[in-house]
Amino acid sequence: MNRKKFDSLLQLAVEDGVSDIILAVGEAPMFRYSGTLIDIKSEALEARDTELIARLLLQHHFEDLSSFTACDVAYELEDIGRFRASVFKQRNLFRIVLRVIPVEIRTFNDLHLPSEITSLSELTRGLILITGATGQGKSTTISALLEQINRTRKAHIITVEDPVEFTYRKSRSLITQREIGEDVTDYQNALRQALRQSPDVIMIGEIRDGQTFDAVLTAAETGHLVISAIHTTDAQKTFGRILGFYGEQERQSLRERLANTLAAIISLRLLPSITGGERVPAVEILRMNPSIAECLRNPERLSEITSHMEKGNDYYGMRTFDQHIIELYKAGLIDLNTVRTAASRPTEVERALTLEGDS
Repeated sequence: MNRKKFDSLLQLAVEDGVSDIILAVGEAPMFRYSGTLIDIKSEALEARDTELIARLLLQHHFEDLSSFTACDVAYELEDIGRFRASVFKQRNLFRIVLRVIPVEIRTFNDLHLPSEITSLSELTRGLILITGATGQGKSTTISALLEQINRTRKAHIITVEDPVEFTYRKSRSLITQREIGEDVTDYQNALRQALRQSPDVIMIGEIRDGQTFDAVLTAAETGHLVISAIHTTDAQKTFGRILGFYGEQERQSLRERLANTLAAIISLRLLPSITGGERVPAVEILRMNPSIAECLRNPERLSEITSHMEKGNDYYGMRTFDQHIIELYKAGLIDLNTVRTAASRPTEVERALTLEGDS
């Protein structure tokens, strides 16, 4: 496979609305569409094909590929799209997975996200965490949030990414995008530098460890709006993951810092649509309020957070996954089998639907 064929394959993926492309030796290229892997009609790739593509993607990142193991890079086709490429070795053969990043940044409406999320773009300080498993829409949700700020506010937005994914056109805001390995060595240094670069909004692509989280939290404590992603499935597990970054003696101080600084946690799950088309986002929303802040400060009350989210649906715009899944089912967007498999507490959700006469 030469560069022309590779670019044609990527263009086809964009046109077909594919989310991922997987290239493996001995297999035809695979597309992931609406969460399902699909083989495309093509010859199986040989070792020389994946090595050529790896060299094309990596370019100057690695001169000697003999000791190479893995790297994430960005690749762009002008006027077609950008791609986040994960290049790695598997039994000493190159394997490549590419995530499609559209040229046009999709809005909250385009992504079918709840209207309650829109108000987050009006915040001027605090920490917003976007959570979910891989491929559940964290990056697109963050891009929609930043684009909403870009369109509506005069602000300096600094993003730090590994690699840079979505690129933004100037609207009302000034946007600075820095890439790990290209513009700065790591997230911690990038955050320290960002605080001296007159930011209003700082976006950190991903929180992978305690050092990065502490730097993110410190940046939010200085009076900026900080947005980042973390690989956790819901708000309750996010708190568990964050607390796990710290030793027992540091956790009480951390709980106080979170209670004073955290603004929101948005958790995402993409569910199969009843029509079989584009997947439907189920969204859990936590907004900081006095009750949740008190639960954070008291470790014995941490488990109460979910019930406060259920009660805060009207006034604070909060919701749990199960509340939103019920809404999606009633709206005819997902079927009962999806409800059963996606709900956090499927038995309670089915009971609620039965009592309401909806199952």
